[in-house]
Amino acid sequence: MAKARSSYTNDYVPVKSITNGMIVLDNNQKVTGVKIMPRNIFILDQSMQDSIITNLRNVYNMIDYEFWIIAADRPVDISVYLSQLQLLYNNVQDNARRKLIVDDINKANMFMSNNVVDTEYYLLFKEKDSDLIQKRIRNLINAFAGAGLTSKQTTNDDLRMILDNFLNGGQTTTFGTVIS
Repeated sequence: MAKARSSYTNDYVPVKSITNGMIVLDNNQKVTGVKIMPRNIFILDQSMQDSIITNLRNVYNMIDYEFWIIAADRPVDISVYLSQLQLLYNNVQDNARRKLIVDDINKANMFMSNNVVDTEYYLLFKEKDSDLIQKRIRNLINAFAGAGLTSKQTTNDDLRMILDNFLNGGQTTTFGTVIS
């Protein structure tokens, strides 16, 4: 008798859960890491650029385990900003200021309709030992700080967004989670 093949991608993904900023796999290995805040080094003078690049090279050379660098796009939600602009518009009586606010509202609506995204950067690794995971995360955060970059441990939301980007073409799943 032939085994029925699933038509759902997530039936082939070995993810047991996402908890405490880690993806727990079926084999109990955990995928986690750090989110690296972007920094535009090209607005700095050449010597600062060279220093950051050299320090970043040193960070990557000190890592003695398998890792992945991921750039992921996250949709920008400016709906709160739009609401604040609308409230401001309603409270302002001066026509010149109202025109400026309307211009900002139109610009914000243009961004929303063009699916503007922020690009986020992650360094992820896989490990079973929880103590080693925490040590690696501390070392990475300190190493990136020494290179002039801010980083922090990934959150559950970060990891869900990364999986959504890879499995669903960037579309966030909107249906409820089924717990077995």
